[in-house]
Amino acid sequence: MNASLANKKCKACASGTPSLSDKQIAYLVRQVSGWEVRAGALRKKFEFKDYYHTMAFVNAVAWVAHREDHHPDLTVGYNKCEVAYSTHSVGGLSENDFICAAKVDALMEG
Repeated sequence: MNASLANKKCKACASGTPSLSDKQIAYLVRQVSGWEVRAGALRKKFEFKDYYHTMAFVNAVAWVAHREDHHPDLTVGYNKCEVAYSTHSVGGLSENDFICAAKVDALMEG
């Protein structure tokens, strides 16, 4: 987990805010272990031992989304969940996506 990203707060993206450049994305993706940029989103698949643990994770991700006012797309199965972040208002990736990815990773620690 990247502590500096996880300690940041998401900022509202104003209309006309540009998405991150490829260089900025390449720098930030190295700071969130296991995440990849695919199909225009920052994605990571998490696996669990059963449905109960999967749903507990989904609820924790929902809490992060609510606190940061930045919401991922979730694909949920019995023992897995893929989290995908992108910032629709900028038409690509923003720093908020990486901040939330780091916060989701922090859920898995401890």
